[in-house]
Amino acid sequence: MFKKLSAEFIGTFWLVFCGCGSGVLAATLPEIGIGLVGVSLAAGLALMAMIYAIGGISGGHMNPAVSVGLAVAGKFPAADIPAYVAAQVAGATAAGAVLYLIASGTASFHAGGFASNGYGDLSPGGYSLTAGFVAEVVLMALFLFIILGSTHRRAATDFAPVVIGLSLTVILLVSIPITNTSLNPARSTGVAFFAETAALSQLWLFWLAPILGAVIGALIWKVVGEND
Repeated sequence: MFKKLSAEFIGTFWLVFCGCGSGVLAATLPEIGIGLVGVSLAAGLALMAMIYAIGGISGGHMNPAVSVGLAVAGKFPAADIPAYVAAQVAGATAAGAVLYLIASGTASFHAGGFASNGYGDLSPGGYSLTAGFVAEVVLMALFLFIILGSTHRRAATDFAPVVIGLSLTVILLVSIPITNTSLNPARSTGVAFFAETAALSQLWLFWLAPILGAVIGALIWKVVGEND
């Protein structure tokens, strides 16, 4: 279990550091900033690379909602969820701390939202709580469905991490304006600690909605996909 938890810690650290770091450090750089497309690609490619790296060790979850969804689908022991979640949140928080240390190394640094998730005034596009909740639930349900489908024995190939990573990229392109895209409670927690906004007070939504979405996605897969 030590190796699995260490892999989840490292993997989640990488995902948060690259995904959120691209937004904090590179997205708004004058004239050459990478923007929404660049942030989406950074997160998707980071996820793809780390699934290849640790998928054979821990399964490459890097997300409490994914762990819960896989358990509901019968692909992961439910008893291991608490330990996985602890490792994922620890990795995400460590990434947030390192990212903050680096970002604060410039005189013009202002943490602001620090790539945190939010609704209402904290939504990049001013979207409501309801809009954020629906987006997070629906997109996480579909994401979990894609994860299960691409790793199922009928479809499992060496390209499953590519499918999963590019799916995350597409999801980010759609939903960054809504909530800054969570789908991952660990990712949301890891940077909320360092935001200068009320991100922590809205964190409950980014635990509830992704986990609910993952459960729905797993149940849909059991009806539609798990038929042999």
